Amino acid sequence: MLLGRVAGTLVASRKEELLEGMKFLVVRQIDVNNEETGGYVVAVDAVGAGVDEVVMYASGSSARQTGLTKDKPCDAVIMAIVDTWEVNGDTKYQK
Repeated sequence: MLLGRVAGTLVASRKEELLEGMKFLVVRQIDVNNEETGGYVVAVDAVGAGVDEVVMYASGSSARQTGLTKDKPCDAVIMAIVDTWEVNGDTKYQK
């Protein structure tokens, strides 16, 4: 699982039939210090996340393990919206 911040949305009017009805978001990866790392990924949104929210996402074969993405051609999925995290007792993020 990875941390990311939703940077925007993606619309694809023509796509694989198994992806119909799915919402796609552009996610920028962040590290445990809440710093952007520069990498972006397009992920299926399984939890109703919005722009600027911090999320947890999975990529690779793990992305096909949610109820929404099971057996779908998907390489990244947002599976949680983050409320808070801390590292060594120091709060790094609070929604």
